[in-house]
Amino acid sequence: MTTTTSPLLIALAVLALAAPVAAYAKTGGGEKEVPRSNNFGGDCAKCELSGRRMHGAHFMHANFAGASLVGSDLREAHFIASSFAGADLTKADLSDSQIISVNFAGAILSHARLRDTQAVGSNFTDATLSGADFSNASAQGANFSQAQLVGALFRSTELSGANFNRVIAREADFRDASMQAANLSYGRFEKANFRDAELTSATLISASFDGADFRDATLVRAAIQGADLSRARNLTQDQLDEACADGRTRVPKGLTAKACSGGGLRVSVSPRGRVAIPAIPAPPSAPGGPAPPAPPSPGYRYLVAVSGE
Repeated sequence: MTTTTSPLLIALAVLALAAPVAAYAKTGGGEKEVPRSNNFGGDCAKCELSGRRMHGAHFMHANFAGASLVGSDLREAHFIASSFAGADLTKADLSDSQIISVNFAGAILSHARLRDTQAVGSNFTDATLSGADFSNASAQGANFSQAQLVGALFRSTELSGANFNRVIAREADFRDASMQAANLSYGRFEKANFRDAELTSATLISASFDGADFRDATLVRAAIQGADLSRARNLTQDQLDEACADGRTRVPKGLTAKACSGGGLRVSVSPRGRVAIPAIPAPPSAPGGPAPPAPPSPGYRYLVAVSGE
C-alpha cells in the first residue's frame, strides 16, 4: 500500500505520545491501516469511526464533515478549528473536552455528553442536540441558531452572549445557567426550566414560553417585546418590572409588563430575526458562529487514528 506523507502528518506523528500500533479506519477508499496516534488531522470526511476510543485525542484543522462517530469516546479531547458539519455524534461522550472555533453546523449530537466542556464560540447552527447534556459547560458566544434542543440539559452552563435564535428547546433545562446578553428571540421554550437562570440583558423577543418555569430567574433589562409569557410558571411582578416589554408582550393573568422609560432599552427586529438595540444599556448583538475551517489540500487524504474498537 502506498502512503503519501504530508509535512503536517509528520509533525503530528512527532507530537504523538502513544506508542505506534496498528489501527483501522474506513474511508471512501475502503478499510485502511493507519498508525496509532493521539492526533487527528487532514481530510476524513464521511469516515466511519463509530464506537472508537479516542480519549484525549487532538483534532487540529481537521475535516470530519459527515463522519460517523456514534457512541465514540471523546472525553478530554481537543477540537481546534476543525469541521464536523453534518457529522453524526449520537451518544458520543465529549465530557471535559476543549472545543475551540469548531463547526458542528447540521451535526447530530442527540444524547451526546458534553459535561464540563469548553465550547466557547463554536457553531451548532441547525444541529440536532435533543437530550444532549451541556451541564457545567462553558459555551460563551456559541451559536445554536435554529438548533433542535428538545430535552437538552444546560444546568449551570455558562452561555453569556450565546445565540438561541429560533431554536426548538421544548423541556430544555437551563437551571442556574448564566445567560447574560444571550439571544433567545423567536425561540420555542415550552416547558423549559429557567429556575435561577441569569438572563440579565438577554433578548427574548417574540419567543414562546408556554409552561416554562422562571422561579427566581433574573430578568433585569431583559428584552421581552412580543414574547409570549402568558402561561409561564412562577413568574412574578417584580421580575416583569425589571424587564422591558411592549404592547405585544403577553404575561400571566394578574401581572403587567411595561416598556422601559427614558433612555431604557428599545429594541427592533428585522424580518430575519436580527436584533438591533440602539439604546444604552443594551445587550450586545449575539455573535455568529465561526466560519467553517478551510478544507485541507486535495493533494492528500489521511487519518491518524487512536485505537481499535
